[in-house]
Amino acid sequence: MSRFKIFSLVLMSVALLVLASCAPAPTAAPQPAEEAAATQTAEAAPQVTQAGLVFGLAVHANPAEDSFWGVVERGAYDAAKTYGIDLKSGGSSDPTEQAQLVETYVSEGVDGIIVSLANPDALKDAVKKAVDAGIPVITINSGVNVYKELGALTHVGQTEFVAGQGAGERFNKMGVTKVLCVIHEEANIGLEERCDGLADTFDGEVERFNVATTGTRDIAGTLASIQDKLTSDETIDAILTLNPDIAIAARDAIKAVGGDHKMATFDLSPAVLDAIEAGEIAFAIDQQQYLQGYLPVVFLYLYNTNLNTVGGGLPVLTGPGFVDASNAAEVKALAERGTR
Repeated sequence: MSRFKIFSLVLMSVALLVLASCAPAPTAAPQPAEEAAATQTAEAAPQVTQAGLVFGLAVHANPAEDSFWGVVERGAYDAAKTYGIDLKSGGSSDPTEQAQLVETYVSEGVDGIIVSLANPDALKDAVKKAVDAGIPVITINSGVNVYKELGALTHVGQTEFVAGQGAGERFNKMGVTKVLCVIHEEANIGLEERCDGLADTFDGEVERFNVATTGTRDIAGTLASIQDKLTSDETIDAILTLNPDIAIAARDAIKAVGGDHKMATFDLSPAVLDAIEAGEIAFAIDQQQYLQGYLPVVFLYLYNTNLNTVGGGLPVLTGPGFVDASNAAEVKALAERGTR
């Protein structure tokens, strides 16, 4: 074969390859409208579907009447919605009623129980019934020192003594000499631990002041009690409250006596954040109560569906964090949304 013919064949082959590469790709067959809609629906479907699980939340306050526990409940409901959980929620400051609520959940055969242990002695039998019935239990908020012996999977909250220590260190820097630690609930071990931690690090005097007879149920009565205490004891130059609603009562009591007392509080609310921005409250100790509602629902879901446990024998800590004038504005919008 001549060189010319060979060269011509090569050119023809190259041309065919170029034409093939430039040809449009074959068009897919039209997808029926029904199939297209089904595909879009499948792609948009949530990652988590209804699990058919029921969890019960039982806390030591009525979430509808307490700003702190309302945020806890909000977190639990948000998680339940995300994971397709049916959540039952309730609570009472009466430990007997709280224990009865836990027992009701046990009799209903729920798939998990979330309970706060402000009064472990009053709740231990009810929690034991749940554990003996094979219902996983997670404790929240109060009970970090007893959850293991009661058989709970883990505890979600903060170490109250450590949080109180942090408050004492901050009061030392303010140069105050006597702090009134206001206790608003009877037999709540967590509140006592906060005052214990304060006394452990504070260089001055700590006096416990019990307003449990009024507490958060009668804010006006609590305000009057604090006001009377400040009037009768001029050596008090600082106040630590253990609840955001009590904090506002204490702030107003200071105003009523015309005092210049320093004050701080445990836990957040929009009113507390306003007071921090106004310089009326020095700082708030944030235990991120939204997480105390949200995380246990997630943990119980994972335990029920995949036998996952969290914490490795240690509590899952949500605090303490500190909110003061340097970061109050950032947290304020979140608190107004009900998540902080």
